[in-house]
Amino acid sequence: MEYSEVRRRCAPVWCALVAFAVVGGTATGAVYWQGHARPGAGWTVSSSVSAPAGGEASVETVEPVVDRGALLAAAMGSVTVADGAEVSVAVLDADSGESASYGTGVFDTASIVKVDILAALLLRAQDTGRALTAAETSYAVAMIENSDNDSASALWRAIGAADGLDAANERFGLTRTAGGDGALWGLTQTTAADQVALLRQVFVADGSRLNEASRAYVRGLMGRIADGQRWGVSAAADGAGGSAWALKNGWLQRSTTGLWVVNSIGQVTSGGHDYLVAVVSRGSATRAEGIALTEAAARAAVSVFTAGSAAGEGGTAGGAAAEGGTAGGAAAEGGTAGGAAAEGGTAGGAAGDGGGRGQKSS
Repeated sequence: MEYSEVRRRCAPVWCALVAFAVVGGTATGAVYWQGHARPGAGWTVSSSVSAPAGGEASVETVEPVVDRGALLAAAMGSVTVADGAEVSVAVLDADSGESASYGTGVFDTASIVKVDILAALLLRAQDTGRALTAAETSYAVAMIENSDNDSASALWRAIGAADGLDAANERFGLTRTAGGDGALWGLTQTTAADQVALLRQVFVADGSRLNEASRAYVRGLMGRIADGQRWGVSAAADGAGGSAWALKNGWLQRSTTGLWVVNSIGQVTSGGHDYLVAVVSRGSATRAEGIALTEAAARAAVSVFTAGSAAGEGGTAGGAAAEGGTAGGAAAEGGTAGGAAAEGGTAGGAAGDGGGRGQKSS
C-alpha cells in the first residue's frame, strides 16, 4: 500500500502534520482510511508553509492507491470452491478503468466463445465494408440469445475457424486465447483476463476495433438472453431488471472426467457503475455447483469496487442461483422438455454446450 504525501499551506507560519491512519480492516482485506491531524502517527508526511498574503490556508490531498488485486484475492477467500474445482475471475470498472483479476489459468470456453465468434464475424464484415447477410444475422441471433450450437458452427466456418478467430483476437488484444481444433470451437482456450479484454471491445468505445454499430449489435443480443440462461455474472447486478446486465454463459461436461466447465461473461451495473466481469471455472461435480461458483465469484469481483454493496445470494435476474433457474426448475439452457442437460443439445441428452458435431459431451 502506498501512502500519499499531504501538504498544508498556512498563514501565518504554522504547519501541522496530517497523517492517514488505518482504523479498521475486514476479514476480506478491505481497508478503511481516516484523516487525522495527529503528530507522531508513524507515517512520513511533509508540509510546507507557503500561503499568499491574506489568503486562506488550503490542504491538498491525494487518495491512497488501492490494490484491487489484493482486495479481490481476499474477497475470493470467502468463496466456496469444491475440492478439485478451479475458478478464475477478472473485473474492470468501465468508468474508472481500474481492474482486478484472480487466477491466471487457461480454461475451455464452452459457449462464451460465441461472443468472440460474433465479434470476429463483425470485424471481417467491417473490413470489407459490408453488412451481415440475412443468414449470418439469423445465425448470430440464435447463437447469442439462445446459444444455438448449429448456428455457432455455421459462423465458426464463416470466420475461418480457429485461424480466423486467432487473427481477430490478435487485433482485439487477446494474448492467451487460442481457437479450438477443427470444428471444436467450444474447446477454445482462454483466460478470464482475455475475456475482459474481449468485453472491452464490445462495451468500451475507446480502443475498440469494432465500430459503434457492431458494438451496439453485440450488446443488444447479450441483453436479450433467453429465459433459463440469465444466471452467472448477472448475480452481481443491481436488482432483477434486464437493463442491469448483458451476458453470455457457457457450460460443458467433459467426457473424460464427468466434471463441468461453467463460465459466464458480461457487463453488469451495480451502484451506478458498469463493470465488465468474466468468470471461468472447471472441475465442478454438477452444473448447478458450477453456476453457484460463477455467481459467487462475480459477486466477489464487483464487491471489490462497491465496498460490500454487491447483490446478495440469489441476486440474479429472475433469481436464477440454481441450475437452469427457469420456472418449473428446467435444468437445460436451451434444453428440451424432459430435462435435457444440453445447451442447444440434441435429443438423447447431450451433456454440454461445447458445440460442433462430435463434441457435445467432450
